[in-house]
Amino acid sequence: MIEAEVHLSLHNFLRSQAGFPSWPHHLTMARLVARALRLGRSALIQVGAVCGYQGRYRTSFVASALMWHGPVMIVAPEAVQQRLLRVEIPRLQQWLQVNKPIRTGDAWPGSEFPGLLLTSPEAWLQGQITSSAHFPPGIPTIIDGVDDLEDWVRHQLTQDIQPHDWDQLMLACPYQAEVIRSVRAQLTHELFQHPANPYECYLISPSEAEILSQLYLELQSVTALPEPWKRFWQQFSSLDDISPPPLFWVTIARRQGLFSLHYAPIELKNILAPIWQRQPVVLIGSALEPETEAPLFRQRLGLDDVTCLKFSSDSQGSAIQLYVPHKLPLPNTPEFQPAFIHKVRTLLCLSATAPGLTVVLVGDVPLKAQVGAILASEFGSRVQVEKTCLDENGILISGWEFWRSHQTVLPAPHLLIIATLPLPSLENPLVAGRVAHYKRSHQDWFRLFLLPAALNELQRAIAPVRESQGIVALLDSRVVNRSYGAQVLAVLSPLARINYLDPSLFAHGDEGNSA
Repeated sequence: MIEAEVHLSLHNFLRSQAGFPSWPHHLTMARLVARALRLGRSALIQVGAVCGYQGRYRTSFVASALMWHGPVMIVAPEAVQQRLLRVEIPRLQQWLQVNKPIRTGDAWPGSEFPGLLLTSPEAWLQGQITSSAHFPPGIPTIIDGVDDLEDWVRHQLTQDIQPHDWDQLMLACPYQAEVIRSVRAQLTHELFQHPANPYECYLISPSEAEILSQLYLELQSVTALPEPWKRFWQQFSSLDDISPPPLFWVTIARRQGLFSLHYAPIELKNILAPIWQRQPVVLIGSALEPETEAPLFRQRLGLDDVTCLKFSSDSQGSAIQLYVPHKLPLPNTPEFQPAFIHKVRTLLCLSATAPGLTVVLVGDVPLKAQVGAILASEFGSRVQVEKTCLDENGILISGWEFWRSHQTVLPAPHLLIIATLPLPSLENPLVAGRVAHYKRSHQDWFRLFLLPAALNELQRAIAPVRESQGIVALLDSRVVNRSYGAQVLAVLSPLARINYLDPSLFAHGDEGNSA
């Protein structure tokens, strides 16, 4: 069987590679991927946050894909594709002595292609969602990095009305041009009444929806609408008929006085469920959920009958040292900001002589800018806000998204300071809309949506610190004052809890006092 062949070949390959990065689960993962290819049965694999950050697991699924006798597709972001093409595939091809054709592209090379195609999540999802012929059914597909799958899908499904689309609408409907111009002016006036928020985007309000409804009635007699508007009205006119209704929101460019309309489905499962039936898929993520079966992730994405595997946490050798103060003010109080900045100053001064990068993660956009300005006035050019060109002893002030996107190209920090738990903000209209949907359905929106998203983000953020065996300072007292704090600490294990701060902690790598 293919599982035995892959096991033996990969085992011999790993033994032959002096200094090859170790990971104890290579053979288990390779066998499961090979089994999924042989049986045509889908699988969901969680490799762990540290392994996901390092990417070591990729050797396993590449070996199975190369040794499988039939065609295979790998869906991965561009950076991962380049790593596979330049390192993983050539190294394994040489050892395994396989000559499987390798291609990259946005469509399947042809019905007779017997090899391995690497494609992007955007191209694959577009082909699947539109049911185009770019990717024929039945081809086993490995999707790498599915922690971000929901974001990929939502981005793919989001449709827009940009400022220039209003001009196109007036050109297409000259008899209604004055009405269109008037509606745009009314909308602009209404939208710019919204108070500023860090995202500069807002859910469409009932009064704004009413203005759009008036325009819809005016244009009902027009048969040749521009395509973006045709799609927009199809969704807008079905607001009362679809359950759950699509999510409509607007982004504002205040300086330019412009706005863009956006809409996307709230639920993904009904859209994605047919895709999983077209071909066997192996979905690989780092830390989707604490449970092996990942029930919430699977429910949101319409994944029913899949084999689930979750590799155990890394050994105590990758334990972080975790400092969680007990008496800091809660993040939603006026006292939090000065207390947080004081604590950051203390940590930076205590660790001043320790070599290495310090990262301060601040999700709140205004607070991030303030922290950057205050620390730069004290620590000078060592402090950079969301930049990758850093001093050897640099201090990076970053939001969660920037850190996630750039942590693989930056040195592993010796100190990671986290302002607050990365709970999705209700000021973000996509978050607010989904929360409203959970509330309408009488579901626990915090447990089913906000907390799982925060736990996943948190585990991925601290993965580099595990590798450097550094210190994490989590300055959100909700971890000790709220019932869900126990779940936060559980996903951060293994850890050594620090209950004091002094310079020796940084100078000598003391592991602190275990709680």
